[in-house]
Amino acid sequence: MASYALPFEKPIAELERRLEELRHLTNKQNVDVASEISGMEQKIAETRKTIYGNLTPWQTVQVARHPLRPYAIDYIRAMATDFIELHGDRIHRDDRAIFGGFCKLDGQRVLVIGTQKGRDTKSNLECNFGCAYPEGYRKALRLMKLAAKFRVPIVTLIDTPGAYPGIESEERHIAEAIAVNLREMFTFPVPMVVTIIGEGGSGGALGIGIGDRVLILQNAYYSVISPEGCAAILWKNRAYADRAAAALKITSKDLIAARLADEIIPEPAGGAHADPQLMAANLKSYILKNLRDLQSYTPEHLLKLRYDKFRAMGVYEERQKAVAAPAAASVSV
Repeated sequence: MASYALPFEKPIAELERRLEELRHLTNKQNVDVASEISGMEQKIAETRKTIYGNLTPWQTVQVARHPLRPYAIDYIRAMATDFIELHGDRIHRDDRAIFGGFCKLDGQRVLVIGTQKGRDTKSNLECNFGCAYPEGYRKALRLMKLAAKFRVPIVTLIDTPGAYPGIESEERHIAEAIAVNLREMFTFPVPMVVTIIGEGGSGGALGIGIGDRVLILQNAYYSVISPEGCAAILWKNRAYADRAAAALKITSKDLIAARLADEIIPEPAGGAHADPQLMAANLKSYILKNLRDLQSYTPEHLLKLRYDKFRAMGVYEERQKAVAAPAAASVSV
């Protein structure tokens, strides 16, 4: 997949096409257009900054799903060393939609667990388009228990539209698998950092989403339902996905305001897919920063803070507005 432009990225793509024409002119006809090339590069950077600085919620969802956006395994390859992947749930099979293993981040040993999508038809079928079966969550739980036993911090990278909702999942108890993960992740006495790197869809995301810190990439989203699913329920038409995305409050800024996420990890101008190496470096620095902070707490304190953090979600206050007394009617006699 050499290139791909979202609908709102077409002005950038057109400028980049013209830039390539200028460069071709320089190479083939030996024409000096250095100043024009410099001006075009500056215009591209400014256009990209303007567009990505004013994304709508629906456009943010599109960026989170961008087919060139780095996936979890891409980040591991870019920022980790000594990665050893572990397989299987010891009950049914190995689910490729969720991977996990031990590695080092700048010498810091961690267990990393991530949801994984594919780049083409073959890899998408292997990963079931990033939608895990029950065995994926049971594999994740097995590895997290192993990390807790050896006092190794846990890092999860979330990028899934949701758990697989098909008959096979129901037959193998997908709801039970996710529910057990939610319960058990509150009990691990090690630092746990969760990062939503793309899509954070429903229980499929939450099944590996309990942690001491919840981070989110600037153009990722986290939601109880997809915008299309919400639109199909509320407006009986998936074409209203843009309205649903705005109503759901699923962007990184919305999540920070609602205290459902703790920190936004900035993306390069043009999104994570514009500069994957820089994005991986940013991600690693934020994960390590939060791990260092969490390692200053005792296990007992970690567990208490984690429990209190999630118990506080959804708590709100209602205040009745004071109703002004109506002004006395004037009576003329």
